[in-house]
Amino acid sequence: MTTVDKTQHSYIPTLVEEMSSGTIGRRDFLRKATLLGLSAAAAYSMAGVAMPGAGAQAEDMPKGGNLRIGMRCMEIKDPHLADFAEKSNVIRQVCEYLTFTDRNNITHPYLLEKWEASDDLKTWTLHIRKDVKWRKGGKPLTADDVVWNLKRVSDPNVGSSVLGLFTGYLVQEYETGEKDEKGNAKKSSKLWADNAIEKVDDYTVRLNCFAPQIAVPEHLYHYPMFILDPADNGAFGPDANGTGPFEMTEYTVGKGAKYKARTDYWGTGPYLDTFEYVDLGDNPGAGIAAMASKQVDGLSEADAVQINSMKNFPHVAVYQVETTQTVVARMHPDIEQFKDKRVRQAMRYAIDRDKVIQTALLGAGAPAEDHHVAPSHPEYAALPKYPRDIEKAKKLLADAGYPDGFEFDMVTRPDPIWELNTAQVLAQQFADIGVKINIKALPSAQYWEVWTTAPFSLTAWGHRPLAIMTLSLAYRSNAAWNESNYSNPDFDKLLTEAEGILDPKERSKVMAKIEAIMQDDGPIVQPFWRVFSTVMDKKVKGFELHPSQYIFAHQYAISA
Repeated sequence: MTTVDKTQHSYIPTLVEEMSSGTIGRRDFLRKATLLGLSAAAAYSMAGVAMPGAGAQAEDMPKGGNLRIGMRCMEIKDPHLADFAEKSNVIRQVCEYLTFTDRNNITHPYLLEKWEASDDLKTWTLHIRKDVKWRKGGKPLTADDVVWNLKRVSDPNVGSSVLGLFTGYLVQEYETGEKDEKGNAKKSSKLWADNAIEKVDDYTVRLNCFAPQIAVPEHLYHYPMFILDPADNGAFGPDANGTGPFEMTEYTVGKGAKYKARTDYWGTGPYLDTFEYVDLGDNPGAGIAAMASKQVDGLSEADAVQINSMKNFPHVAVYQVETTQTVVARMHPDIEQFKDKRVRQAMRYAIDRDKVIQTALLGAGAPAEDHHVAPSHPEYAALPKYPRDIEKAKKLLADAGYPDGFEFDMVTRPDPIWELNTAQVLAQQFADIGVKINIKALPSAQYWEVWTTAPFSLTAWGHRPLAIMTLSLAYRSNAAWNESNYSNPDFDKLLTEAEGILDPKERSKVMAKIEAIMQDDGPIVQPFWRVFSTVMDKKVKGFELHPSQYIFAHQYAISA
């Protein structure tokens, strides 16, 4: 019988027994146990498997040199507002997270030394590493810094998407007493109690939640949940302070970013002297040409068409990983044409998902089910799929008052090319039920300005290890990234309930109800889950493709 430390969460012994009996697999054990605060080393030891990377030796890595990765470089107004992986990749080399979720969806401490969760999942104690120092000034990272950041992303006036994640356990909505233009009560949000985010001592922070929440460690790894120097007050650019492995020396929107390695970094690496992003623009051919000519040493992302063009380059290595990355054609239900849910259902019945995958991704994907919960998510519940049914779609449109269909604009962007290809295939299939879609492919810079406001838009969504995390970001009422303006009290209530359930099997019972709401009433057409891929020059060492598209330059090296 396995011996378990008494300081561990009380559910850990149950997980050990479930793994021993075969009720759960080793991977499930690792994910659940680490979320509850068990160290990855201890979890892997209990699971009887070698910890990935445990054998890697820093001294074996080449030292020095400059690494160049092709990636779009967008305007960054505030790291806590980062809304694309590319923006977070720029910031991540300078500023860091409290936790780290690896490519196997196992969450580890990062700026934290460890965390502890109470049995009821309402109290989370965060222990900060004592060896982390800010680049400028050499002062240590403290609980005051962490509290400032957690409270800042909880402020609705800042507008961080982290607010959507915290809503339901740290943040509560309230009516302001004012009315909007339609006469509805205006709402805002605030921390539910003065001690919701509490400094315990100089290196300890406690989250006192009003509701249980299992995903706290993964929320702390969300795109914009960077730990910033309070003295910068949300500003970011060259010379911004951080605890990360690099100093940013140059940044030009649409051109690139340059970094210089710190020599006093607290963690492992960096191995490079310098690192840079090169913005290659919207044309996918530019990435192929840049790799062919060795203008860059890798790309942050390469779609199936690009991969086919580059896979035979002798100096290029191809990387692929299965993810919960997807794209959704999302409708604003408050727009006249999409108000009736039968119209939204008709749009879903219009789609031949296999054909979209073959045409837009050259087969590198799997059919999705219009509820944004992937089969690889631990709380996934299998429901009947929406087949393509043109006659049913036409009847739904007619019943909703559109017997002859309608015409509407759909906003998308030309890069990456698979997004535009997807929009074109969807438009062709919508036409079969009488809905004429005019594709508005905006330059990326313009698209990023309207992605949450366009009435009908195609939007790519990144990988999240838990479905409850994606749903709270994208569909919870009033969440910053709720791009569809979707609001359903039953959905919100069920989502909050699911967030407090530890056992994924029990959570999936609630998730089945959530998925059913999304399929019946939801605002999206979701054609597929995407296999994510990219390329690197074979002289790049230490690179592992992360499903979230995250770049960790301090882990990479480049051989001569």
